[in-house]
Amino acid sequence: MTSNESPFFGSTESAGIDTTKAHGARVYNYLLGGHANFEVDRQAAELAYAAWPGGIDAVRADVREHRAAQGRVVRYLVREAGIDQFLEVGTGIPVQDSVHEVAQRDVPDARVVYVDRDPVVLAHARQLLPDTPDGSIRYLYGDLRDPQPILREAAATLDFSRPTAVTLFGILHFFADADDPHGLIGQLMAPLAPGSCLALTHLASDLHSEELSETFNRLNRSMAESVTLRSNGEVTALLGGLDLVEPGVVRASLWRPVPGAAAFESQMWCGVGRKIGVSS
Repeated sequence: MTSNESPFFGSTESAGIDTTKAHGARVYNYLLGGHANFEVDRQAAELAYAAWPGGIDAVRADVREHRAAQGRVVRYLVREAGIDQFLEVGTGIPVQDSVHEVAQRDVPDARVVYVDRDPVVLAHARQLLPDTPDGSIRYLYGDLRDPQPILREAAATLDFSRPTAVTLFGILHFFADADDPHGLIGQLMAPLAPGSCLALTHLASDLHSEELSETFNRLNRSMAESVTLRSNGEVTALLGGLDLVEPGVVRASLWRPVPGAAAFESQMWCGVGRKIGVSS
């Protein structure tokens, strides 16, 4: 297979995939040890993350910790918040312990709608996600910059009159302040029932700030989308209007860690907020 072909598309050019620019989901897949990436993604990661504290090996450990934190968040949402339906926006390429896998270990009939706007992601989802007879797992094309079509399509699978979890894992740092991420979150949460939750992770601007700034300055020059780092206060503000779940917005590795787990200084903020009051 040549460098401009994909096992899911054949020719990437005919599928409309730009392999001259790195893509965030494919870079993340490479860091997780996956194969759904191209040479441009691998080169961008190696160059950019050389500036990360500890280099590429450290960032791979951080990515693995980020995945582990996502699992802990989903388990909290199922076991303690009592939520059995999920809307994951910007999900990326499916990997082990995706939201439906974690949720359905506790609640086999949990319903999950995945949303992404990248054709590579969608192709892998069609191949890798299970085809459930009851339609409990769906994968939709959608862009967080336009939440209303996402909500309309997701409502065919999810019952928004019951508590729902919206998960925005590692996506909001691809949105500049001018994109109004807080307003987009508000649109997503507006139709959801009281008791619904928003869970997010976000790259930090105030942890190893010089090294991370250099890392993402390099990555922004290589990727089709750019990254905006945010501070703990800025990430907390994205959850404004929701009741913060303990322990608040903390390093991903410190969000309800497994007792006895080795300490790890993640470079991602993680937080969960619960909607209180009447739905709109």
